[in-house]
Amino acid sequence: MRVLVAEDEPVLAELIAEGLRRDALAVDVALSGTEALDRLAVNPYAVVVLDRDLPGVHGDEVCRRIVAGPCGSRVLMLTAAAAKQDLIAGLSLGADDYLAKPFDFDELLARVRALGRRPAGVLSPVLRRDDLEVDVPRHQAVRGGRYLALSKKEFAVLEMLLAARGAVVSAESLLESVWDENADPFTNAVRITVSRLRAKLGDPPLIVTVPGVGYRI
Repeated sequence: MRVLVAEDEPVLAELIAEGLRRDALAVDVALSGTEALDRLAVNPYAVVVLDRDLPGVHGDEVCRRIVAGPCGSRVLMLTAAAAKQDLIAGLSLGADDYLAKPFDFDELLARVRALGRRPAGVLSPVLRRDDLEVDVPRHQAVRGGRYLALSKKEFAVLEMLLAARGAVVSAESLLESVWDENADPFTNAVRITVSRLRAKLGDPPLIVTVPGVGYRI
């Protein structure tokens, strides 16, 4: 899952980003409202962690544009304004959730994860296919009773393929959702990660390559 952190305090922005990355999320950072909108125009984000008081374009306006636009990103508004009327105002703008500073990082992570599942409708946090079971919140994957020691990228790719429910997922979609903006669009990272994932999943093979299109389970 790819997340945008729009926060004008560089240290806090990087702390949030690094914490989310440790949980296998792909994270980009924007330090102003203008930068956030620029990134939203070119990258697909499942969730935007949005500071309300951003320089350039105010966070409220960024939220309005996200809600009115076609990107479909979920918005978690993060702000120092904790009064009840501020919460109501933020949600009235179209934000999906609202968290006041200072905050507990585990709560932030749980809220981001919950928002990221919403576009998929009623997807369970535990994904299953045949003898494979993936517990997303616990970051655990088991096949046939055997625990799979997956890297963060391997786990994220597996989660995305399972969430597609048999539909083909293109390499471009995997690159956009699992890697951040620093990924080389011409890299072999997706192919290499899928190859390693196949080896760890073992037999019988689960991941099918659809030539010229992508991958599916």
